[in-house]
Amino acid sequence: MPSVFRPCIDLHNGAVKQIVGGSLDTDNLRTNFVSEKPSSYYAELYRQHDLRGGHVIKLGPGNDDAAKAALQAWPNGLQVGGGINVKNAQEWLDAGAEKVIVTSYLFPGAKFDEDRLRRLAEKVGKDRLVVDVSCRRRENRWIVAMDRWQVMTDMEVNADSLERLAQYCSEFLVHAADVEGLCKGIDEELVQKLGEWTPIPTTYAGGAKSADDLELVERLSGGKVDLTYGSALDIFGGSQVKFDDLVEYNKSALARSE
Repeated sequence: MPSVFRPCIDLHNGAVKQIVGGSLDTDNLRTNFVSEKPSSYYAELYRQHDLRGGHVIKLGPGNDDAAKAALQAWPNGLQVGGGINVKNAQEWLDAGAEKVIVTSYLFPGAKFDEDRLRRLAEKVGKDRLVVDVSCRRRENRWIVAMDRWQVMTDMEVNADSLERLAQYCSEFLVHAADVEGLCKGIDEELVQKLGEWTPIPTTYAGGAKSADDLELVERLSGGKVDLTYGSALDIFGGSQVKFDDLVEYNKSALARSE
C-alpha cells in the first residue's frame, strides 16, 4: 500500500485547534489556529471524502463533548485519543470511535507497564487499539513522551519496542513533538526509521508543510507510514497545503494500489 493522507481533529478546551506541540501544557502555549467551526464539521468533511483512519485527539480536559460530537458525525470512521484507559475505552468505542488511542495510561510514573497494555487489549480487542508512541528527540534517539508531550518515559522508539507493542495493537500513531505545529518539515530520519522498524500500519504527524511531503514519506518509509497534516493545511488556517489536493492524492494513491 502507498502512503496516504490521514486527517486529524485536535481538541483543546473544547475547540478545534492547531498547537505547537512542544509548547503544550507549558506557560507559553503557542496556538497556530482556533476554528470557529465545531468538531462535527471536520468529521463530516472527512466522511464526505471517505478519508478513513483519522484521529480525534483530546489535548487535556474539557474536550469530551466535542470529541463525541465528531464521533457522532461519522460513527466508526474516526479514532479517538486523550485520557483513554481500561475503564473508559469501551465507552468511547460505544460512542462511535472506530478505535481508541492510548499513551499516558501505559506509563504510570513514566515507566512502561506491559500488563496495563495487555489488559486494555483484552478488554477492547487488539484490532480496535492504537498505541500512540509520540516522542521527542534526544541526540540520535527518540523517547516516548506522555502527558501532552511534556514528560519523558523510559521507552525508546526502536525496532524492539515497536515489535513488543505490536503484539497488543493494530496501529501506531507517532507525533514528532519537537516539530509538531512548526510547518518546517517532517523529521525525515524518524520517518525512515519507522519504515524500517514498524511491523503494523503507522501514521506519522509533525512538521508536514507541502503536499509533496506525502511522496517523501512514501519514499522514506517504503509506503509503510501514512502522514497527517495540521497547521499547514488550509482547512486549519494554513496557506501551504490545500485539503483538496490531499483528497486527490489519496484517490490516485489508492487507485495505484488496486
